Amino acid sequence: MRKAAGVQLDTEAAEALAIRALAFVAADVVLLPRFLALTGLDPSQLRRAAAEPGFLPGVLDFLLAHGPTLAEFCEAEDVPPQRVEAARETLAGPEREFE
Repeated sequence: MRKAAGVQLDTEAAEALAIRALAFVAADVVLLPRFLALTGLDPSQLRRAAAEPGFLPGVLDFLLAHGPTLAEFCEAEDVPPQRVEAARETLAGPEREFE
């Protein structure tokens, strides 16, 4: 279990939150095309891609990269942004800074 900003999530809880994030993105007519363009996927590939390692942390990265989108998700799902950060860290490990 990893800890981000004082929030701890186990892998199961982190995956559940990431799946909710994917559903949120997939249901939005503006976000989905942007997400697909950034990932290079088409809608028919989403289900298969979601089972691949690294995909769910990528969904959370997508939310975390855009403050307004993150805020909208957090409001819709009634979760604090720190929980999204913790889920991402649990699934992908802490971010590393490169020089």
